[in-house]
Order: sequence, then C-alpha cells, then structure tokens
Amino acid sequence: MNKRETGSIYEKQAEELIVQNNYKILEKNYKNRIGEIDIIAFKDRELIFVEVKYRKTSDYGEGFESVDIRKMKKIYMTALDYITKSPLQDISYRFDCISFLNNEVKWLKNVIWGDEFGFQMP
Repeated sequence: MNKRETGSIYEKQAEELIVQNNYKILEKNYKNRIGEIDIIAFKDRELIFVEVKYRKTSDYGEGFESVDIRKMKKIYMTALDYITKSPLQDISYRFDCISFLNNEVKWLKNVIWGDEFGFQMP
C-alpha cells in the first residue's frame, strides 16, 4: 500500500469520527493554489479545519508533531481563502488535527491560532 492509499484510509476513519461527534462534513481534500485541507467540518456555528496525520510508529514522533510552522501557515492561508469564499457569516473558526499512531487516535483541537506567524482571522 502506498502513502496516498494509507492516507485515504485514515482520512476516512477521521471522517467517521467527526460524523460520530455530530459534525457535518462540508469539504474533503479542499485544495487551492496555496495548499490543501484534509477535512472541513461544521458544528454549532463553528467551522473546523482538520489536518489528518498517521504514523505507523513513534520513531519520528506522533503525526501531529509533523505539523510544523510551515505546514500551519499553509493550512491557515488555505482556510482564509475558503472563509473569504464561504457564504457562512458570523461564525467562529478552529484548526484541529486528528492524529493516528497505529490503533491509537488523538483529536487535538485548536492546534493553530495564527499568531504563531503573525496572522489573524477576519
């Protein structure tokens, strides 16, 4: 199995977890010229941008640890583009990471604030 196939399997598991927690999935693999967001979900007037990461072992750290400042900035700027095109108004935004390590799953909420690299959401 290649990386893309493995990624698809864990993105599907993340989608199931999101739906089980009563979120509505709005987009999967949203792409623009800046980057990609694995899942965009919505619940309780909050838009959630989700990065999905998988690691077979913790030899190089857990998946969420690979979301470095460069990746955060790409996700943030891609989300900003999505928000400016969205008809949704007066809602809050959040950036989460669902990280898989073998059979263990962690859903980390609010992993990006924007002030890490000097940006603020509109």
